[in-house]
Amino acid sequence: MAKQKTFSRVLTYVKPYWDSILLNLVFNLMTIFFSLFSFALVGPFLTLLFKEGAVEVVAKPEFSFTSDYLMGYLNWFMSSLIADGGKYHALVFMCLLLLVAFFFRNLGRFFACFFMANVRVGAVHDLRRDVYNKILILPLSFYHSRQKGDTIARITTDVQEVEVSILNYLEMLIKDPLTILFFFLFMITLSPKLTLFVILVLPVAGLLIGKVGKMLKKESKEGQTKLAGIISTVEETISGLRIIKAFNAIRYSEDKFEEQNSDYTKVLRGIHRKRDMSSPMSEFLSSAVVILVLWFGGKLILGGGNHIDAGSFISYIVVFSQIITPAKSFSQGYYNVQKGVASAERIFEILDAEEVITEKENALSIKDFKDSIEYKDVHFSYGKDEVLKGINLKILKGKFIALVGESGGGKSTMADLLPRFYEVGSGCVSIDGHDIREYKIGDLRDLMGVVSQETILFNDTVFNNIAFGMENVSKEKVIEAAKIANAHEFIMELEHGYDTRIGDRGMNLSGGQRQRLSIARAVLKNPPILILDEATSSLDTESERLVQDALSKVMSQRTSIVIAHRLSTIQYADEIVVLQKGQIIERGKHDDLIALGGVYKKLTDLQSIG
Repeated sequence: MAKQKTFSRVLTYVKPYWDSILLNLVFNLMTIFFSLFSFALVGPFLTLLFKEGAVEVVAKPEFSFTSDYLMGYLNWFMSSLIADGGKYHALVFMCLLLLVAFFFRNLGRFFACFFMANVRVGAVHDLRRDVYNKILILPLSFYHSRQKGDTIARITTDVQEVEVSILNYLEMLIKDPLTILFFFLFMITLSPKLTLFVILVLPVAGLLIGKVGKMLKKESKEGQTKLAGIISTVEETISGLRIIKAFNAIRYSEDKFEEQNSDYTKVLRGIHRKRDMSSPMSEFLSSAVVILVLWFGGKLILGGGNHIDAGSFISYIVVFSQIITPAKSFSQGYYNVQKGVASAERIFEILDAEEVITEKENALSIKDFKDSIEYKDVHFSYGKDEVLKGINLKILKGKFIALVGESGGGKSTMADLLPRFYEVGSGCVSIDGHDIREYKIGDLRDLMGVVSQETILFNDTVFNNIAFGMENVSKEKVIEAAKIANAHEFIMELEHGYDTRIGDRGMNLSGGQRQRLSIARAVLKNPPILILDEATSSLDTESERLVQDALSKVMSQRTSIVIAHRLSTIQYADEIVVLQKGQIIERGKHDDLIALGGVYKKLTDLQSIG
């Protein structure tokens, strides 16, 4: 049931392309019609062509929607041709007629595939878009226990597998049942007794093939999981190559990758063996069925009676042989669907993940910050570990608030709750008297500029990194923001200035240069609330001084929340809040906290700040 539900859910991505599906159906019917016409022509033509002596003109039958009428009409038509112009004339004419029939048959096949391509490509586009959009929406906590490579695998290899295994199968799902249906109807009218025998024999082959398909699905899902592990390892290797080399861990990394690679290869080998088994197995079973039909049909002809004549039997065998191909592709497609369903299940795990951070219906709009930010008895946990314990803090507009304390004390978590990167466990965070959960998420985040401890840049130009997320930004504005962040000078020294691509994660730049671009991006956004999480941690002493001067000018007109380990950067804060084990233990101005002689005094002494 779950498998059928997954398959049905994949098909919902096909619905928007119903017009292309309809055209595919029309051209498939055209293909079937010309196939039946050409195959039905073979038996009577061969019978009359090789008949000894003069050919008797058969009476023209009365019109009806039956194969008897079709066969009777073809007999009349060919006997007339031979009687009028001789067998050679009839041979040439029938060959040309077959050529025309096969041309239109294959023309129909081409256009059927042409329109099905719209469905396949469009459905995959929509599926990949939905997964990517969901990745953007899901809270940061969703990724705490997941490898990046696994998520990348789901939006790349898994989506690709759905296209190859399921959406490719749509063509068979539409065409093959129709082909089998119409061909069977034709065969029934030719010989009901022989067709009943076929119907009894064919399902046995289908049952044998189905058993292998069940095993394939289980191994396919395991294979996709192991491939995701390989992608994660490669991604981590590239990101951490400096550390791998520095700690002489190349052999260790090789061994780890080889173990994963071998496990994946072992699973993949089993998948291929089972899938490859389908072709020879179905080939043998289909051959066995044809031989049984030949035996049973021959028995009917040799036994006499009006069951079927020789010419009709030839047409019957030709048409039946054409059923074998769609029946085989249908059964082989079943294997592919099992593999595709396994990938689809992994994709839907992402799409079905709970959106912990959701926007309320009829959420309030907020375009400006007017009064204050307030944390009211805020508690927050990562799993079982409580990180914040009853935080109460009010931050007035225009104030410079510094959060300091030991690592793991909850400083970054406290700042991350404000733009709703995480949701509070209990209590609330409010802006201008309203719980931030009442506001539209986009409006809330528009109020804030964030410079994180980990510099996040993209493999794009300097200009696009600074103007990230903003539209129609002039170069003058970008340059102005870069100057404030003391980045303009080094940018102009780059090969193409603001149009220089900075590489993956900005690896073509130094740590200080990357951080200054990140600060320029926040400055350009010009938000009323500025969150700086270790914003100067990657800068050398000179760069830190330059940026600190620039930030002082920017922060003087904004509400600033600064997380700092270097206490020299926050001595002039309006209020310093000291966090320890998720609780506020001290708060006040620099001089007052020094005089207090508590935790803050010890931190300053450790950093030799007087």
